[in-house]
Order: sequence, then C-alpha cells, then structure tokens
Amino acid sequence: MKYFTILVTVTALAVASPVKCTVAQVETDLKDIFTQMANLDNSIKAFPDSGGSFSSALSIHTASQKLVSSLNMANTDVKGTTNVTDSDGQTIQDLVKNSEPAIIDALNNIVTKKAAFDNLPLGGVSFIVKKNLGQLRTATEALETSLFSRTPASLKSQAQEIQSSVDAAFAKAQAAYA
Repeated sequence: MKYFTILVTVTALAVASPVKCTVAQVETDLKDIFTQMANLDNSIKAFPDSGGSFSSALSIHTASQKLVSSLNMANTDVKGTTNVTDSDGQTIQDLVKNSEPAIIDALNNIVTKKAAFDNLPLGGVSFIVKKNLGQLRTATEALETSLFSRTPASLKSQAQEIQSSVDAAFAKAQAAYA
C-alpha cells in the first residue's frame, strides 16, 4: 500500500507539473505544421475537379486530421515555453510569415473544390470538409492565441497582420461550406 501511495503521488506531481519547452521545440513543431499543411494542400490540389473518388476525398480528411494533431501539439508546446527573446520571436514569426501564403492557398483551393465534393456520388463529403475546416480553425486560433501571448511587444503588430490574413482566409473557406 505504501508503494502504491508513493506511485500515485509521483504520478500526480508529474501530471500537475507544467511541461517546459524550448523555442527550438516550437520551431520544430511549426516546421511539422508546415509539412502537414503542404501535405493537405497537395491532397486538395490532387483532387480532380470532376470524377473524384471517395478515397481521394478521404486522403484530404486524413491530412486535415494530421494537421489538427500537429497544431494541437504545437499549442501545448508554445504554452510551455517561457523567456522568448526578441530574436526567438522574430525567428518564429519569420517561420509563420513564410508559411502564410501556403496556408491561404490551401484554404482557397478547398473553396474551389467544393463543387467537386458536392458532385461525388457518395454524399456528405462537403459536410466532412466543413467539419474539418471547423477543427482546423479552432486549433489554428488556439495556436495563434498562444503564440501571440508569447510574442515580444516589438513584433505584435506584424503578428496581428499575419493572424488577420489567416483568419480571413478561414472565414472565406468556412462561408463557402456554410
């Protein structure tokens, strides 16, 4: 019984302790997000404008789910990061800024594919895309909030511009599937 009590106490302390992460880990997470984003965009681009298959649509869904997972992991790591210097903040912001066109491109591409999804013989694909967009937006906004809260003051206005552009692209994509 004594060992069980010690085990429970140690486990509780481990779970309650905040996870400390480094800026380097956040950079790695962001690079993973951008890889997942490229995979999603490539899946969207590969989906034909007519005559698509359910398996092709499923690959878009799978890529979307992997991206949500990466966004959530990065958000957890960002929350555990402290002491972000101006230099660190600039590095992170540059990574995000460089990926902004790809994010917007993927969201624009999903809008252009709506008719193709609607024309699949097996219905409901557009509903799944709508759900995926909601999950992606929620995870993205959570990460944006965490990143913004750790952005050095000197970089906040540029960070806000990036956030506004991405949020506008999400709004456009979600409106197409509303």
